[in-house]
Amino acid sequence: QVDLVESGGGSVQSGGSLRLSCTASRFTLSSNCMAWFRQAPGKEPEGVAAVDSDGTHTYADSVKGRFTISLDNAKNTLWLQMNSLKPDDTAMYLCATRSMWCLKHEEMSAYTYNSWGQGTQVTVSS
Repeated sequence: QVDLVESGGGSVQSGGSLRLSCTASRFTLSSNCMAWFRQAPGKEPEGVAAVDSDGTHTYADSVKGRFTISLDNAKNTLWLQMNSLKPDDTAMYLCATRSMWCLKHEEMSAYTYNSWGQGTQVTVSS
C-alpha cells in the first residue's frame, strides 16, 4: 500500500507563494513517476506538474513560469513551489504516483496514476 501525505497548503493573497510537500514512507519517490494535481469543487482533477523517474519535468500551461516541481532524494520528499499565486489556483492539491515511469504525453492525465494522497487545501484571495 502506497502512503502519500501532503502538507503546506494554506490561505494567501494573490501574488503570494506557498510550498507544498508530499512524503512517503514505503517507497522511494525518485523511482516512480510523481505528480501534483489540483481539484476544485465540482471539477475533475487537473494536472499541475509531474517529474518522471528519469528527471523529466512536465508542467501545465497555466502554471508554467510560476510553479516548480522538485524531488529531495535525501528527504524522500516531493515539493511544489508555487509563486505568483492567483485566485484561479484555489483548489485541493493532491500528490499522485504511478510505478516506474510516466506515460509519455499523458503526464497530466489523472487516469494514469494509481495512488493518491488525501490532499492539502490552497486558497488564494484577490
